[in-house]
Amino acid sequence: MSEQIRAVVALGNPGPDHARDRHNAGFWLADALARRWRVDFSLQKKFKGELARFGAGDDTVWLLKPMTFMNASGQAAQPLAAFHKLSAPEILVVHDELDLPPGIARFKEAGGHGGHNGLRDMHRVMGSQYKRLRIGIGHPGHASRVLSHVLGTPSPDDQIAIDAAIDASLDALEIVLDRDRGWNRGAQQLNSRKPPA
Repeated sequence: MSEQIRAVVALGNPGPDHARDRHNAGFWLADALARRWRVDFSLQKKFKGELARFGAGDDTVWLLKPMTFMNASGQAAQPLAAFHKLSAPEILVVHDELDLPPGIARFKEAGGHGGHNGLRDMHRVMGSQYKRLRIGIGHPGHASRVLSHVLGTPSPDDQIAIDAAIDASLDALEIVLDRDRGWNRGAQQLNSRKPPA
């Protein structure tokens, strides 16, 4: 049985220069989730990121946006996990995913980092057993164009599709966080969602 998620770590790069980069899809979801939960982020130096808290007691869920830049995301996640005694399966990492088209998002339990530098650093400090929420940004078609793609801005149509996937992800995440329904129900809802027309 899957462990209850106690922290959502959303990957991205800080600063206005990166705010609309595809690589910041994790931050986009975190901001949308904070609006839905009506919580505010505050900079927490000991966790090297912006942190928000939802709920209380055993129902607390931490929402973290590392301010370390993508390639050092684990440097923010590890102190949060250590301070709150979080195991890797209790952490959901939200990130952009080249292998999914815009408009598609998928939950995943554990696995490899797939060359994603944020996940690579998470692996370094947390191992591979954390959960993931993968937000599709599409692939540019050739490895030589990946860097400019992830650091580029989506087309208007792609942005609409990504935003729709984020909305669907939030609905599914609320099911995942509901102890009576949980991971399998939420993952089934999101992972069976059809691509937008």
